[in-house]
Amino acid sequence: MTGGVVRMDEATVFELLTVGSLFLVAVIGTVIAYQAYRGYRRNDAPSMLYLAIGLLLLTMFPFLINVGITSVTTADQIVTVFFENVSRLLGLVAIMYSLYGRH
Repeated sequence: MTGGVVRMDEATVFELLTVGSLFLVAVIGTVIAYQAYRGYRRNDAPSMLYLAIGLLLLTMFPFLINVGITSVTTADQIVTVFFENVSRLLGLVAIMYSLYGRH
């Protein structure tokens, strides 16, 4: 998106689609993470807990970071991208641990 604040009535279709797709990724990822958490609770399987945490870090947290940083601060876009990527990296590590770690 552009450098400044974009009002809804001034946003391009591409900007609206971008925000909408980010929101859908966050919602669908959260639903899947919730199902993994239910699996953890039902079967007492730690790998499912790590999977749920990884999915949240991979899908929901980058969205929250993006919205939070751009809404609250005037940080450069590179700062937002850095924290989003750190969240995604930690999510992938958690998912990898759920698959290959010792439980």
